[in-house]
Amino acid sequence: MIWKCKNKEINYSEKPIIMGIINVTPDSFSDGGDYYNAESAVAHALEHIENGADILDFGAQSTRPGHVPISADEEIRRLTPVLEKIRPLCTLPISVDTYYPEVAAAVIELGADIINDVSGVINPEMARIIKQSSAGWVIMHNGDGGIDEVRSFFDRSIKECEALSINASQLCLDMGIGFGKTRPQDLELIAGIKHYKRQGYPLLLGTSRKRVIGEYSAQAEPKKRIYGNIAADTAAVFGGADIFRVHDVKNEKQGIYMAYALKEAYEKIENGAK
Repeated sequence: MIWKCKNKEINYSEKPIIMGIINVTPDSFSDGGDYYNAESAVAHALEHIENGADILDFGAQSTRPGHVPISADEEIRRLTPVLEKIRPLCTLPISVDTYYPEVAAAVIELGADIINDVSGVINPEMARIIKQSSAGWVIMHNGDGGIDEVRSFFDRSIKECEALSINASQLCLDMGIGFGKTRPQDLELIAGIKHYKRQGYPLLLGTSRKRVIGEYSAQAEPKKRIYGNIAADTAAVFGGADIFRVHDVKNEKQGIYMAYALKEAYEKIENGAK
């Protein structure tokens, strides 16, 4: 169970993988402006490393509900000084959150290993860049839908990538919590992972500080949703999620690792009872 991302191999069979979020934006829903300049973004990335992140995920465009899109050129402008500073300091895989093929090409040249693509489509130009670079590719469902729709989307996407000669070991799937979905759909997808997870492909969960956590935990302030997040992470660990995209690496990693230990203990009990 290896996810291949350029010259890096991410083993997602031994433990949950923690992806630390760094938003290089002025308007992200929970921390917009906190890490907008290169110095603060790099400092936050180093803090994630110290706290035990396995992957760093940089984003230069907010995808919060109601966001105003920025151009590919602006994304590249925001990301370039950050990646130039962090790449020499970091051996971890670096992911960049973008749906622009031209941004993907630029950041891969700057040392990114993974493209975290929230577009919800298999763009042939993005596929060409992924194929040529051997970068990892996170393919996310974006839009209305519950378990059946996400399962169909994953199956279609895998077939499209096969037709475009993308190595399956480069792919990671994401159900797209909060992207075009209702809160009940989000909840269903967190609780029902085993019904749409695809064998042989790592599954990424991104619930950190999102509206579904706020609504069901009755916490309006995004930065205070850590306990609700850990509860969602625990359900996802038992469902089979492999990679957890989080803002709070230190605390969420503690909860995720405990949930994983409980899952292993539970599976031993169940296997022994058969």
